Amino acid sequence: MATLSAVTRPHLLTAIAEYDDRGKDAFIGVYGLQPSTTESLVHEGRSYDAAAVVGVAHRYATGRVAMSDELGKQADGVEALLRKHGFEVKDGASRPGAGAKAPARRAAARPAAARAPRPAPRAAAEERPPAICPTCFTQLPGTGVCDNCA
Repeated sequence: MATLSAVTRPHLLTAIAEYDDRGKDAFIGVYGLQPSTTESLVHEGRSYDAAAVVGVAHRYATGRVAMSDELGKQADGVEALLRKHGFEVKDGASRPGAGAKAPARRAAARPAAARAPRPAPRAAAEERPPAICPTCFTQLPGTGVCDNCA
């Protein structure tokens, strides 16, 4: 049985990002999960398979994917976990077309305005040449005083 107490919001966001990158079918298929029609997670206006996201978030938290059959036994636990971490969960029965397979969405398919801007990569700090003693031409220690000439 999967314990969901180790799963945090950053784990869930990482799983959502992977879901976006792979698309629904590939995301579910890679981990051998079963698609869920009972609950969907809504994040930034997009809908995700709640059980699949939690199962993969469990992997990020513990190193082991929580499989669909484990999560199916505690469906209220999945919903409670997502709500606890500030996510919106919709019941599949209330959604129109809940049983129909939704097409996989990919991040590249979204318009540029809808994509979150990526932070600019940090420039590597320039490495300064080591300080050299003007008398004996050895590298100075961190104190800046030559051990040989002082």
